[in-house]
Amino acid sequence: MTDNTRILLSEIPKGKLAEEHFSRDQVPVENPGPGEVLIRTLILSQDAANRAWMQGATYRSALSTGQVMSSYGIGEVLESNDDRYAPGDLVGGDLCWQEYATLPGTQISAAHHHDGPLSHGISLLGVAGLTAYHGLINVPTIHAGETLLVSAAGGSVGSLVGQIGKIKGAKVIGIAGGAAKCDWVVEQLGFDACIDYKDTTAPLRDLLAQQATDGIDVYFDNTGGDILQTALFAMNLHGRISCCGAVSMYDGKPRPGPFGIPGLLVTKRLHMQGFLVSDYSHLDGDARHDLSTWSKQGQLQVVEDIIDGLENAPRGLIGLLAGDNRGKRMIRVAA
Repeated sequence: MTDNTRILLSEIPKGKLAEEHFSRDQVPVENPGPGEVLIRTLILSQDAANRAWMQGATYRSALSTGQVMSSYGIGEVLESNDDRYAPGDLVGGDLCWQEYATLPGTQISAAHHHDGPLSHGISLLGVAGLTAYHGLINVPTIHAGETLLVSAAGGSVGSLVGQIGKIKGAKVIGIAGGAAKCDWVVEQLGFDACIDYKDTTAPLRDLLAQQATDGIDVYFDNTGGDILQTALFAMNLHGRISCCGAVSMYDGKPRPGPFGIPGLLVTKRLHMQGFLVSDYSHLDGDARHDLSTWSKQGQLQVVEDIIDGLENAPRGLIGLLAGDNRGKRMIRVAA
């Protein structure tokens, strides 16, 4: 068997992430021991959280210098010493940025892609789809006639959240970077409106007020920072905020804020809740059923942004943090 090409985090970034923070090496493929499985990596997820792991411990341990860059992926079992898996099985787990991964069978699971492409196991039916579904349906809930605001509306999670909101009968306003991306969010994804946070013609609060004339009932927050600050002041009484991520705070030095907490939470009686997708794993069956049904019926578009080649993983993640992607960004490692 050929050597295993890996991409390492060679330096913890103190500012913006750059390609020089990564390095590449080759090592012999590790044979599986008792209870372990050898996997050929096929496709890797890229997520803003990958950058947060470099800053310190979050819901998982921090990444360290010299470590193979961590990432969820789907691969094919080549050898197995775990009775639950056989050669040819498709499995998902923390495969990392490498061509081959040798992992305990307890750390992987069968990949869910149903009758769609393998990439759906990461996008529609994987971490992106499940995060969007649980983060909207099971955290704040959404009702017909309400107004839903979604930040990072053109991204992997936000693009699905807004569409689910429309399916549920809500008015949906997105926030994204750049006029072209905002036009795409409205024309292709069906949002009612999309605000360009890079627009310098007026403050973001004024742009939001023009679209959310009746205020915001539910805000799905992927960004934190200034956008969360603006959304807080636009929330209606008893509004709900679903805190999914804080991409504006990950790359570079975070700024203070938002301000108005806990004052606005008290005066407006807001419910603000953070969540991890794993909190609702007992409801994944419901989520995958609904997501696959909506997709088959043409109500839900699955937008994927796939880059070929493991060597392009650093560039892909850097671009994702800059908002270059539309939909779920992934790295195709092997056919």
